[in-house]
Amino acid sequence: MGNVIAELASKDKLRVAGLMSGTSADGVGVAIVDIRAPQVRVLTFDTFPYTSALRREILRLCRPETARLDQICHYNHVLGEVLGDAVIQLCEKSGIALGAIDLIGSHGQTIYHYPKGGRYGGRAIGSTLQIGEPSRIAQRTGITTVADFRPRDMAAGGEGAPLVPYADCVLFRDERLCRTVQNIGGIANLTFLPPRRVGAPKRGSLRLGTLRCAHQSPRDGMGRSLVGTAHPTNDVLAFDTGPGNMVIDGMMRLVTKGKRQYDCNGAMAAEGEVHEGLLREMLRHPFFRRRPPKSTGREQFGQQYCEWFYRRACRERLMPEDMVATATAFTASSIALAYRRFLPRLPDEMILCGGGAHNATLVRMLQQRLQDVRIRATDEFGISVDAKEAVSFALLAYATIKGIANNIPAATGASEPVVMGKIVPGR
Repeated sequence: MGNVIAELASKDKLRVAGLMSGTSADGVGVAIVDIRAPQVRVLTFDTFPYTSALRREILRLCRPETARLDQICHYNHVLGEVLGDAVIQLCEKSGIALGAIDLIGSHGQTIYHYPKGGRYGGRAIGSTLQIGEPSRIAQRTGITTVADFRPRDMAAGGEGAPLVPYADCVLFRDERLCRTVQNIGGIANLTFLPPRRVGAPKRGSLRLGTLRCAHQSPRDGMGRSLVGTAHPTNDVLAFDTGPGNMVIDGMMRLVTKGKRQYDCNGAMAAEGEVHEGLLREMLRHPFFRRRPPKSTGREQFGQQYCEWFYRRACRERLMPEDMVATATAFTASSIALAYRRFLPRLPDEMILCGGGAHNATLVRMLQQRLQDVRIRATDEFGISVDAKEAVSFALLAYATIKGIANNIPAATGASEPVVMGKIVPGR
């Protein structure tokens, strides 16, 4: 067992499959990445949707009032098989041999995140739970698997989130420009990247050389040499800004009685009008006043919140289009509010990723609220907006196997840098 891990740790180049399933619980994204410091190269990416029945069961597990212990146990192992199968399917589709993959990094599926924690022995113990049993992934694929990243940061006093700032620093930090990487998944989160200090130490760091997605046609900005660092200073900030697609998707399901799961390209929101009074009321949610480090999830902005919003909107006699428009403005406004309230300065550039980057109405609302910030997409840097989170977990797993601390204490609130992730050896 030790020999397997030691062999991987000693290799100059690792081919890593990164797996990401977010709070929307609609499927798993898989990216296969070659990493040889200082270069990171994305070979292929695809998304494998969950069946509607599986998604329904996962969402049931996310609510304390509907979750059952036997079902949590069962679907932990079911999802492990599903995640392992997704890696196998991508290898078959792309022509990459399964045996050529050295390592898998899996986020798993969050079903509950409780960073403030309950009290035990006179102190608060934060907790989190991701399912998608990594032993199943390793057994199904034969590949060493790193998973369950959040708990180690929590054990060090952090919130266990956000996890991706390490990868954001590696991939997008610039020597001249101040940037944020803005992910809009079910929950929206940002990483604030001030210009890297010229001459800052890079010992043990990854540097981004030529980054290219083999499955994409060349775009402006691809193939340039960019520099990042895996050891950011405390000037790097990261935190959840609030809901991303979660409330928008929830409203779409409610107003269409389950016929539509999301607002494709923001088309319905574009037809509605924002109810400013209701929007102001929503922005008074206490989460938006909390100072970072902070994280959130379905516990605050999930089904129960959407049902409250729907009832409140019905009392205002809003049309379905107005409800979705207001939900979309809620996401855009909460992101902009976080930028103005908690960042040391507005960035020169916002680099968008996640499913929300496809929502043209949401992006337009963001630009209206942050007019001095240039909005770009990760596609311009060689990573599709859908692939970026999966690529991040490939990088996190790489750091774990190399013994590199991959949390950002300034982002999570941890007392010290730690190596996150549990390793299940392959064959």
